[in-house]
Amino acid sequence: MRLRFGGRLAISFLFLLALFLLIQSYLIHSLKKPFLLSSFVGVLIVLPVAYLIFRFMTQPIRVITELANRIASGNGTKGLPLHREDELGRLAKAIDEMRLQLQRKIEEISEEKDYLQALLGGIMEGVLVIDAKGRIVMVNQALRQLLSLPPGIEMRTPIEVIRNAELEETLQRVVQSGKGATLELVLPSAQEKTFEVNVVGIPSSPAETGKEDETRRGAIALFHDITRLKELEKIRQDFVANVSHELRTPLTTIKGYAETLLEGALKEEVAYQFVQVIKKHSDRLEKIVQDLLMLSKIESRQFRLQMEPLSVLDLVNSALSFLREAIDKKMMTVSVEHIPPALQVCGDQKYLEQVLINLLDNAVKYGRDGGKIFVSANQKGQEEVEISVKDDGIGIPKEDLSRIFERFYRVDKGRSNELGGTGLGLSIVKHIVQAHGGRVWAESQPGQGSTFYVTLPLHFPS
Repeated sequence: MRLRFGGRLAISFLFLLALFLLIQSYLIHSLKKPFLLSSFVGVLIVLPVAYLIFRFMTQPIRVITELANRIASGNGTKGLPLHREDELGRLAKAIDEMRLQLQRKIEEISEEKDYLQALLGGIMEGVLVIDAKGRIVMVNQALRQLLSLPPGIEMRTPIEVIRNAELEETLQRVVQSGKGATLELVLPSAQEKTFEVNVVGIPSSPAETGKEDETRRGAIALFHDITRLKELEKIRQDFVANVSHELRTPLTTIKGYAETLLEGALKEEVAYQFVQVIKKHSDRLEKIVQDLLMLSKIESRQFRLQMEPLSVLDLVNSALSFLREAIDKKMMTVSVEHIPPALQVCGDQKYLEQVLINLLDNAVKYGRDGGKIFVSANQKGQEEVEISVKDDGIGIPKEDLSRIFERFYRVDKGRSNELGGTGLGLSIVKHIVQAHGGRVWAESQPGQGSTFYVTLPLHFPS
C-alpha cells in the first residue's frame, strides 16, 4: 500500500529527528562532547539531509505550481509528467483534467469566433455590436467601408464615431428595454447615403437571468444601404409623374378639340384645323406608347439580339437617310468624319440603327438652324468601337448631364414639348447600348453644343 503525502512527511520528520538524536547521543556519550556543541553539530549534519529530503518531497508541488502558472498565463498546452497515487497525484490529475477541458473550451470559442468573423466578413450589410455600457465591441469590414470608419474605434461610443444622436438614442433604448427598433438614417459623413438600421438587444446569459435591474448585454445594429432603393423609388415616382403629364397633355388637347367639334364646329372652316391638331397629338401619343413598349421589350428577360457583323458607315448612312427631311428642313449639314469603310461592329442592325437615329434626331432638334452635325467613329483597342455624334446647339448644363438618360427627363421641358419629343429617346439609346455590352455618355458646354459617345463591341461576345 502506497503512503500518502502526509504519511511520507511524518516519516521524514521522524527520521530526521532520530538522526539528530543519534548524532547528539554519539557525540555526548562516545566522544564526551558538551551538550550544546553536540546539538550544534547534530543540527549542522541534519540540515543538509533535511533540505535534500524536503526538496525531493516538494518537487511535485513545484511541478503542479508551474502548470497552474502556465494555465493562468494562457500557455497550458503541456501536461504533467507526474504519476503518483497520493494526494498530490490526485491534485495533479485534477489540474491536468481542468487544463484539458479549458483547452477544449478555448478551442471551441476560437472556432466559433473564427466562424463568426468569417460570417460577418461575408455579410454585405454593415454590423455594429455594442456592450451594455454602450461602447463599440466590434464592427465588420462592410460597415467600415460603408461609413469610411477609421481603425481602432473599439471601446468608443457610436456617437463619437458615427455622430448621429438618433442612432445613439435608439441603441441605448434597445440595451435598456430589450425591444428591437428600426430607423432610417441619412448620414452626410457617408456621401449622403441612406441606411435602414435594425437594432436588436443581445440577451443576458442564463446565469444573469432573473437578477434585479436586469439589462441586456448589449445590442447589435444591422445597417442596410438603401440609397439605391431610394434613388429608384424617386425615379419611379418621377416616371409616373412624367408619363402622366406626357399622356395628359395630348389627351386633354384631343378631348377639347373633339368636344368643340361635337358642339357644332364640324361645319365650320376651323374643323379641318381642329382635326389636324387631333391627328398631331394622336401621333404623339402613339409615339410615346411605341417608345414605352420598346423600353419594356428591351428590359424584358425574353429580349434577344440578332448579333452579326455590321458596317458602321452603313449604319450611319441609313440613319441619315431616315432623317434627311428633318435635316434639310433646318438647313443643317452633316459631316461624316474618319469612318473607315471596313470598320465593323457586332450587333443587331435594327436596334443599332435606332440608336443612331435617336442620337442624330436629338442633334437635329437641339442644334441651331443652319448648324453642323459631326459624326465620327474609330476603333478603341482590340475590343470596341467608339461612335460620336456632335452638334453645335444649345448644349446641356453640367448638373443635368448625369440625368439626361432617364426616362422623360428633360433639360428644357417647354422647348422639348415644342419640338415634339417623347423624352424617351436617350433612355432607349442607353438600354440598347447596354444590351450590346457597350457604354454611352455625353459631354457638353452650354451654348457650345453637345457630344454623345457610344461604344460597341468589335467582336461577337464569347
